[in-house]
Order: sequence, then structure tokens, then C-alpha cells
Amino acid sequence: MTDAVLAQGLPGIVDDWSADKQTFQVHWGKAMMWIFLLSDTFIFSCFVTSYMSVRSATTVPWPDPSEVFALTIFGQHMPLILIAIMTFILISSSGTMAMAVNFGYRKDRKTTALLMLATAAFGATFVSMQVFEWSKLIAEGVRPWSNPMGAPQFGACFFMITGFHGAHVSIGVIYLLTVAFKVWRGDFEKSGSYVSVEIAGLYWHFVDLVWVFIFALFYLW
Repeated sequence: MTDAVLAQGLPGIVDDWSADKQTFQVHWGKAMMWIFLLSDTFIFSCFVTSYMSVRSATTVPWPDPSEVFALTIFGQHMPLILIAIMTFILISSSGTMAMAVNFGYRKDRKTTALLMLATAAFGATFVSMQVFEWSKLIAEGVRPWSNPMGAPQFGACFFMITGFHGAHVSIGVIYLLTVAFKVWRGDFEKSGSYVSVEIAGLYWHFVDLVWVFIFALFYLW
């Protein structure tokens, strides 16, 4: 292939990838979201693997999560009650998001927007409960560099992993609200495609899936 032919082909590649077309037989927006989620998977995997390595290597007793994250409600000691509620809320949000995608492809604009708003509300509630969880541990003296309950690495692992995930949820809430506003305004009625709702759903389901691993490895181990 000559340089002249190659030069003519490169602008065509740019035009194809920057236009609202198909890439690898998949909508370009979905393809880019999958690539982003794959890169994010590597980051979360590094965090979780590091946590498992640190916990296995430490010689200082690791705090018992069922006691650290316990709450006393009406005089009753309830281990992991807050975490269980947070998990239920986030998993429920996957259900409302899936229904939003379904109604989006039915072109039911109002129902789609309302379900996305419900999903965002679930996400905001989750983050609010996480803020309470952080405040409780900080008040008890847990810091990224120290921990009065046992291994000092506990604080660093907890704030790093849950903080990074919480940031994803917070960004996701803003993302969902933005897309829901566009749905309500009828932007996708004009284009005739609700694929942006599905792309937002891919991000949200990923955030929920990551929490399942964090819940299992950090709170139940």
C-alpha cells in the first residue's frame, strides 16, 4: 500500500469512529463503554488482589468485620446490618436499571426516565449510608495509617477500596440523572434510539457487580 493510499484511508477511519456508526458490529458508544469497563476491571482487580495479599501477610490480627461494622439498634447488637441494607439497595438498583433499559427500547419515555431516577435515588442512598459508615469508623479512630482495632493496614484497605467504589457510584448517579433528564426531555425520541440508556445501564451493572466482590471479600471474609 502506498503512502498516498494510506493517507487517504486514515481520515476515513477517524470519520467512522467519530461518527454515530457501528464499530466491530457494536454501537460505538457501547464498544467504548466496554473498553472503559475492562480497564476499570483491571484497577479493581489490583486493589482487591493487594487487599488479599496484605491481609494474608499481616502478622497482626485482622479486625472481625462482623464486629467492626455492627450497629446497636433498640438495644440489639446487629452485625453487618448496615452493610446488608446497602447491598440490598444496590442490588435492587440493578433491577430498576434493567427495567429502564427495557422500557427505553419500548420507547416509553416517561417510565424510562422515572425508573432511571429511582435507580439514581438508590445510588444516592447507598452513598449516604457509606458516608455514615465512614464517619462511624473515623470517630472510632480508624485512619488510613492506623487502626486501634488491630492491623493498621485495615484502614488503608477499607478507605481505598470502598472510597474508589463510592466514587464510581457517585459519578454513576450524576450520569444517570443526566441521561434521565435527556430521556424526559425527549432527546432520544428525535434520534429514535435509546441506546444511551443501555450504555448507562452497562456502567451501573458493573458498579453493582464490583460491590458483590467487595462485599464477599471485605465484609464476609
